[in-house]
Amino acid sequence: MSDLGDWFRSIPFITRYWFAASIVVPFIGKLGLVDFRNLMLFPELVFNRFHLWRPVTATLYFPITPNTGFLYMVNLYFLYHYSTRLETGAFESRPADYIFMLFFNWICIVIVGLLMNMRLLMIPLIMSVLYVWAQFNKDMIVSFWFGTRFKAHYLPWVILAFNFIIGGSFVNELTGNLVGHLYFFLMFKYPMDLGGRSFLTTPEFLYRFFPNRRGGVSGFGVPPSRRPAAQEPAAGGRYNWGQGNRLGGE
Repeated sequence: MSDLGDWFRSIPFITRYWFAASIVVPFIGKLGLVDFRNLMLFPELVFNRFHLWRPVTATLYFPITPNTGFLYMVNLYFLYHYSTRLETGAFESRPADYIFMLFFNWICIVIVGLLMNMRLLMIPLIMSVLYVWAQFNKDMIVSFWFGTRFKAHYLPWVILAFNFIIGGSFVNELTGNLVGHLYFFLMFKYPMDLGGRSFLTTPEFLYRFFPNRRGGVSGFGVPPSRRPAAQEPAAGGRYNWGQGNRLGGE
């Protein structure tokens, strides 16, 4: 148990609590401590009865059954693996910016979920994080099922196609990919590579609650483009994306 506790404490702060909540909430529903239907997203109950917790619990809840257990474990692995790499990589020592990314993606996914009458939002949020990681590491060679290897840039779409083949549905994965693309485009691609206006900025209050830290674990992946190295971070916490260290392989 001490080894398990040490491993859990080694998970980066934000990923650790997201990962833990994604275990606790499904098991609360599985054990019947709360009616699992109270954890799912029903637009009419959100708007008519003000069940405001549902967008949150629907992001953390996943039904655990003999038919869905494997899919649940796979998505827990994706959450742990790619969120950890983002938090210790492109967002290393900058928790406010990572929290803002998760919050922006979550808001977009909730809006889509309400419009499309989606009940569960765990997979879209995890896929949005995986998509952003893949953009930061697009030239890295990754391995997938049966030893297939390809650039990380294609990983979100390979997972979408694979899940469609084995499960017959791709709405969750597609939603996550599109939301991840929206964040990446508005935060990095459009203002940095295309010289456009910056539409997304981490709110200053997040820097007060989650200040930037010095040091930390060497990261995985690099942003798509960088400001000149001579540019110093602004007083409010905005910063110059650094080079980072690319992971050698999966």
